[in-house]
Amino acid sequence: MYKDKTSSKFKIVLWALVIIVCVFLVWFFIAKSPAMQKNADAEESIRAAVQQSALQCYVVEGAYPPDLKYLEDHYGLRVNTTDYYVVYDAFAENQLPDVRVTKRVH
Repeated sequence: MYKDKTSSKFKIVLWALVIIVCVFLVWFFIAKSPAMQKNADAEESIRAAVQQSALQCYVVEGAYPPDLKYLEDHYGLRVNTTDYYVVYDAFAENQLPDVRVTKRVH
């Protein structure tokens, strides 16, 4: 009895491709979900608020603040540090600080 091995290999490859495409589609729709978008919007909003406060400090005092605590103490900035990590990297007094915000994983 002769059994065609090429057709069974073709079926395996075809099923593997179908599974890969399905996994990719699921991943794509999860990444674009409203919850993920809401989190990205919140992070961007926090980053913009910190940069706006730093810019305000620069306009008033002529130098960017050295750290986030300075903005909280002197410019009324409040950041939700319970849910978000905020990295405020001040390179120099005359350079806009680099601000990165990421959600904490509880």
